Amino acid sequence: MEPYVITAVVAVIIILLGIIATGYVKAPPDKAFIISGWRKNPKILIGRSGIKIPFLERKDTLMLKQISIDIKTNGYVPTLDFIGVDIDAVAKVRVKTDTEGIKIAMKNFLNMDEKNIAEALTDSLQGNMREIIGTVKLKELNTDRKKFGDEVQSKAQTDMNALGIEIISCNIQRIEDEKGLILALGQDNMSQIQKDASIAKAQAERDVAVAEAEAKRIANEAQVAAETEIAARRNELRIKQADLKKESDIKQAAADAAYEIQKEEQRKTIEITTANANIARQEREIELKKKSVEVTEQTLEAEIKKKAEAEKFAREQRAQAELFERQRKAEAEKFEREKEAEARKIQAEADMYARAKEAEGIRAVGEAEAKAIEAKGIAEAEALEKKAEAMKKYGQAAMIEMIVNALPEMAAAIAKPLENIDKVTIIDGGSSEGGNGVSSMGSYVPNVLAKTIATMKEVTGLDLVEVMKAETYDAKVNRNVNVTGLNKEVADIVSEE
Repeated sequence: MEPYVITAVVAVIIILLGIIATGYVKAPPDKAFIISGWRKNPKILIGRSGIKIPFLERKDTLMLKQISIDIKTNGYVPTLDFIGVDIDAVAKVRVKTDTEGIKIAMKNFLNMDEKNIAEALTDSLQGNMREIIGTVKLKELNTDRKKFGDEVQSKAQTDMNALGIEIISCNIQRIEDEKGLILALGQDNMSQIQKDASIAKAQAERDVAVAEAEAKRIANEAQVAAETEIAARRNELRIKQADLKKESDIKQAAADAAYEIQKEEQRKTIEITTANANIARQEREIELKKKSVEVTEQTLEAEIKKKAEAEKFAREQRAQAELFERQRKAEAEKFEREKEAEARKIQAEADMYARAKEAEGIRAVGEAEAKAIEAKGIAEAEALEKKAEAMKKYGQAAMIEMIVNALPEMAAAIAKPLENIDKVTIIDGGSSEGGNGVSSMGSYVPNVLAKTIATMKEVTGLDLVEVMKAETYDAKVNRNVNVTGLNKEVADIVSEE
């Protein structure tokens, strides 16, 4: 039995040696050999050797070395400030070498080569980079690329942990924006650098100028001190010369003053005498003007009334005749003008406004002239009070006769400006708050004449209206008003009024 046992033992040894020879594996440092089969937990070999039982176990490979993955946005992605950017980045990744990481990674990347692993991770890394782009501004992205890469790495690592992958680094290779703003930012920085250089140069030139100015100031102070000393000496000389001249001028001034005083006294005497003579002459002229104005005023006030009434009646008749003629023509031409009614209405309104303004201008001119006459009469009447006192010697009856005789002339003078009007066409024949056009034109002269009579009452105290009413029944019986001394013609005029 011993030979058989020995043979069996040898056979077992040979079998074991065969198993060891065929099942021996040795994993390199950049790969992990996963031996699985009859064991519950697979055996992981990294940089060491082991035995794989033929037919009962299998060997799989897991890539552990560092892999470079090119990450691209594949289009413009908007940043936090809504500027589209296209970014190329490179991520360095590898499978985690701890037991838990290898267990997770071997479920996803077992027996995959470097290219397949990179393709499997690219989409996830690109998605994370796109998310980070939307949280930063373009300027921050361009000036601090490392910070951006770190944020992408931190964000993506969360997803990579679920795959058993470790991100070693993430570096930005290229950033390009669709509007060329990065280039503009570079130009802006270049302008800022040039500006700083210009400021530094200006400051250096300023320091040089300050030093030169300080040197000039010191030199100028020395020069000023020397010139000041010279000026002081010269000033002392001029003071002495001035003192000598002052004594001479005082004596000369005393003599001149005595002469001027005498001359001034003579001039004052002559001026006083001349002024007294002028005052006496002016007072005489004022008295003469008072008398002349008072006589003229009384004459005008007597003549204006008759002329005003006659002119008023004539103008009213002409205005009514013209108005009737216009109405008749308007009715006759109404059918022919029906199609042009709107245009002619506008023209008529414009003409009415223009003519109204023209009538107002004429009235204003007449009133202005009447007011001028009134103001002149008042001013001269106040200045020529003595003339009024002299006229009272004629008696009230004579004055009334003169006033009544002057009324037609006064009315003619008031109506004089209206002679320059060739034709007056009054469009507004209706009544309004200010009266119609016919009554306004007709009442112009009487209104101004009434103002003149009122002014005469204020100046002389004589109420012509009351005088003219003296011959009426009411005046004689009820009010006991009597005026004597009027000649028959004046009495007839008063009675008619």
